[in-house]
Amino acid sequence: MELADMEYQQMEYIETASGNKVCRRSVLCGSQNIMLMGKTVIQSHCIIRGDLANVKIGRHCLVCTGAVIRPPFKKFTKGVAFLPMTIGDNVYIGEDTIVNAASIGSYVYIGKNCVIGRHCVLKDCCLIADNTVLPQGTVVPAFAVYSGSPGLFTSELPECTQDVMIDFTKGYYQHFKPKAN
Repeated sequence: MELADMEYQQMEYIETASGNKVCRRSVLCGSQNIMLMGKTVIQSHCIIRGDLANVKIGRHCLVCTGAVIRPPFKKFTKGVAFLPMTIGDNVYIGEDTIVNAASIGSYVYIGKNCVIGRHCVLKDCCLIADNTVLPQGTVVPAFAVYSGSPGLFTSELPECTQDVMIDFTKGYYQHFKPKAN
């Protein structure tokens, strides 16, 4: 199935030399600690908290409107320490989703209105259904589908998930075009 073109106002997005498209209406705190590896789209009203710890986002990732990416923290007797967060390649993060995970593998689909709890680990090729809440410390295995509140294993994904996510994220990026004047 071919995606339709999604047009955006060219003035609303900053395009970097590596092909990243970042909306001017998103908030990137501590931008010196945020690494976008290339061809990543960050839509409007997103918040990425690089001021807390390093955030690394892989190639061909999509962060939809209203998503919040916040590194996890660890409590100590004398305070807290924020830990770096890594997001792999070809990852889709849906609208209004809050991500507080330790790491997210590659080829992962996270639906809209999800909450990914502190220190969660999402392995490669997994899917988090819409409106899912993953409790703190959840480990989602490869090729697993989690849904519900609290998020529980519901089914498995096929072995072609990696190819499907590559096609989806690259196709999304190719069809995310500026409006013709």
